[in-house]
Amino acid sequence: MNKFFIHDTAIVDESVEIGDSTKIWHWVHVMSGAKIGANCVLGQNVFVGGKAILGNNVRVQNNVSIYDQVILENDVFCGPSMVFTNVINPRSSIERKDEYMITRVKKGASIGANATIICGNEIGEYAFIGAGSVITKPVKPYALVVGNPGKQIGWVSAAGIRLNFDDQGFTVCEETGIKYKLSEGNVVQV
Repeated sequence: MNKFFIHDTAIVDESVEIGDSTKIWHWVHVMSGAKIGANCVLGQNVFVGGKAILGNNVRVQNNVSIYDQVILENDVFCGPSMVFTNVINPRSSIERKDEYMITRVKKGASIGANATIICGNEIGEYAFIGAGSVITKPVKPYALVVGNPGKQIGWVSAAGIRLNFDDQGFTVCEETGIKYKLSEGNVVQV
């Protein structure tokens, strides 16, 4: 007996790994070879390539394509209609499938609606990418990035709450009470 849900309109090819309690909704297509962890939700009209990997508790909202070589670690959120690219210089007349670049979204990161992630970049743990942003370079853990091209404008906690550091580089998340330190241009929990 399956321990996950696949809607009748979804197409899930053979040889796909799907974790317990995952829900695959309307008009989703998951290609052979894809790996999807436990407790994930794939919204309407999502595509998952055969070499894509999704960790546990990943939320992918409507109209997102997760191409080959995209890795979403545990607890990642992908907002509606956000975009992953897979080749730097695509051309219709030239096949470049052997040039797909790895894009990794680390644990707990969130990507807002209509954002674009240019392939080959890493989004750090718990980073927050604002809606409509275009990411052209790696993003630090806990970074808050907005705009086109994406620019870091601050820091967020693991709960996604904006952090304001004191003169000694310390702060506390207003929602969780977890303490953070800003040290040498990076944020760490203390």
